[in-house]
Amino acid sequence: MNSVDLIEKSKRYLWLPFTQMKDYDENPLIIESGEGIKLKDINGKEYYDGFSSLWLNVHGHRKKELDNAIKEQLGKIAHSTLLGMTNVPATELAEKLIKITPEGLTRVFYSDSGAEAVEIAIKMSFQYWQNLGRANKRKFVTMTNGYHGDTIGAISVGSIDLFHQVYGSLMFETYKVPFPYVYRHPSGDPVQTRDESLAQLESLLKDHHEEIAAVIMESMMQGAGGMILMPDGFLSGIRELCTKYNVLLILDEVATGFGRTGKMFACEHEGVTPDLMTVGKGITGGYLPIAVTFTTEEIYQAFYDHYENMKTFFHGHSYTGNQLGCAVALANLDLFQKEDIVNQVKRKSVYLEQLLSELKSLSHVGDIRQLGFMVGIELVKDKTTKEPFPFEARTGYHVTLKLRELGMLTRPLGDVIVFMPPLASTEQELKEMVHLLKKAIVLVTEKEEEPVEYEVGRR
Repeated sequence: MNSVDLIEKSKRYLWLPFTQMKDYDENPLIIESGEGIKLKDINGKEYYDGFSSLWLNVHGHRKKELDNAIKEQLGKIAHSTLLGMTNVPATELAEKLIKITPEGLTRVFYSDSGAEAVEIAIKMSFQYWQNLGRANKRKFVTMTNGYHGDTIGAISVGSIDLFHQVYGSLMFETYKVPFPYVYRHPSGDPVQTRDESLAQLESLLKDHHEEIAAVIMESMMQGAGGMILMPDGFLSGIRELCTKYNVLLILDEVATGFGRTGKMFACEHEGVTPDLMTVGKGITGGYLPIAVTFTTEEIYQAFYDHYENMKTFFHGHSYTGNQLGCAVALANLDLFQKEDIVNQVKRKSVYLEQLLSELKSLSHVGDIRQLGFMVGIELVKDKTTKEPFPFEARTGYHVTLKLRELGMLTRPLGDVIVFMPPLASTEQELKEMVHLLKKAIVLVTEKEEEPVEYEVGRR
């Protein structure tokens, strides 16, 4: 089938996630293949994968060891249920995961996506208190501007109006605590410092801890809310307050886990162990949909009883613990060790920070937020006043379209340009990608249609 026919079929039959299809119809793109950290479309043009195919690719595309792990597992079995039984790779992966997670997390519950892992954490923490005879503890505390996925439970503990407001009548109510955003608060509210946010959380917990089941938050950096980095000491302060007031702490590490921030898990930056932790994305190196909800042994034991006492956790999915996904996750973790991925990211992050510093002088780059290989570049109309571009200008979107033209793919969060390259990116590749970022920002925000020096991979 030729490329024209494929594009027409994509416009006629598909409805893409988080996409206004009118935008897609005007700027269609179909990926055909990938190699290393590049993707190739059906016309043969190559692009740097500047957002790790939605924040999850680790070792690049067509990594031999990962490909072979799936092929080998296919020679045995593709899938069998985890309801009432287990399988070999799911069991081996659970052990390997527990050995690398923060001390105190002892149990693995599989699912298929980060949002499902969050739903599971919500239900587990809710039922945990029910099983202990504390049925009054049923409320949740979340952070303003937080994001945990798109299922009903996940959006209920999220707080991004653009994504969630339309579904308000479907959502359950939560307490919201201001997240300390030291550059500018997205809602227009006054900027919150770390201590102010912690003080508001403590006041809430002091008055309502008897009815609060858990606090849920992203770990170290809010992702979809605009790549907002926590101030030092904020996460550890949350942990202390949850312990003090006997409230569970759920950490969402779906985006930040598996080396993305320069630690295997972001909570390690502050030595925090949550009561429940959700992971996904990088767990399989970006190959197959596997997610996990981790819990402490204390939480697990609250469900462990005779069946007739009805403490069973009645939750599961058809493909939970899928053998193909678990097999490639095992190979992924072997590569983490063999290629020293976490330390490589930690080292290359310093170089990346130096590269990104070149962007700070641009007229419309207001803020650059980075933790490891998680980067948000906030574009503003006026650097001095931090005045944003008009919403209808869609400046961030147009920068990413220009990046596509130049040979790199990513997606904006409003006027925050996301840069989350695969962890295997070399220093030279990072240099080339930052060069493209700089050129696209200049071309769009300064309206100077200067000649493009090169277009990566055009054939």
